[in-house]
Amino acid sequence: MAQPLPRPLDGLAAIVTGAGRGLGRAEALELGRLGASVVVNDFGKTGRDGSGEASAAPAEEVAAEIRAAGGQAVAHLGDVADHEQARGLVQLAVDTYGKLDILVNNAGILRDRMIFSMSESEWDSVIHVHLKGHFNTTHFASVHWRERSKAAGGPVYGRIVNTSSEAFLAGSAGQPNYAAAKGGIVGLTTSSALALRKYGVTANVICPRARTRMTEDVFAGYQEPGAGELDALAPEHVAPLVGYLASPAASGVNGQLLVVHGGMVAVVERPKVAAKFDTAKDVFTYEELDEALSPYYAGRPDGETFAASEVLGLKRG
Repeated sequence: MAQPLPRPLDGLAAIVTGAGRGLGRAEALELGRLGASVVVNDFGKTGRDGSGEASAAPAEEVAAEIRAAGGQAVAHLGDVADHEQARGLVQLAVDTYGKLDILVNNAGILRDRMIFSMSESEWDSVIHVHLKGHFNTTHFASVHWRERSKAAGGPVYGRIVNTSSEAFLAGSAGQPNYAAAKGGIVGLTTSSALALRKYGVTANVICPRARTRMTEDVFAGYQEPGAGELDALAPEHVAPLVGYLASPAASGVNGQLLVVHGGMVAVVERPKVAAKFDTAKDVFTYEELDEALSPYYAGRPDGETFAASEVLGLKRG
């Protein structure tokens, strides 16, 4: 009888947070398809703002899908924004599979409001789930990898794939909390990439564009699929990049930011200096800055000039 062909993630253990629905679900299924044993994490609350009762059902259903396809998966009901629950999530992977190799951080909520209307709790809750949630799991995973590396006397296998957003890149007027959290995740990722590379761990971050429960109103009317067509904004367009970044093939990819959607991957460069001005004296004066900067910005469009659809390259219909 022919043996099954090896898959790129065979023998590796993964965690995917927020994997009960949408992007996280597609990513967990893809990692399972590529051979990883998966811990499917989801707090299971019904509201995209984090409201509702916690339920194990979404995570259990995805874990069952992976097992039905011949893979290994267990479910974890837990809030990654809670430090101790994040510890338990990483420990579950280690206890179940003997180790952790891949961490995909995807869990998040939305509490949209204009900056002048946003409450403290609306700000705190989104920063808490997105940014602190990414930190919590990354912290405990990195402790695990560092200890394994010390015991092995050299690098081990570790992959982190974090989730940012084009709301951070292009701005999003009604999402100051979300955009700030997603920008913070990029900083967390690049810092982690530098700190962990000597242990054999890479950390990268994606800005996915997908039609999910979180974004159903944002993308309403945009790039709607025709009959029998795969939605250009389907999460399934994002999952293969996560699988690649989690694989041995991506060992040379570290500290990178990639935008992904609908059959497109864009590598985003670090910010570049667009213009440089030097003072003619020891210290700039107000007048000198006015003479240098005001002409430079005169007539240049500011953030309000561009509609979100133009910045993000979206098309209605």
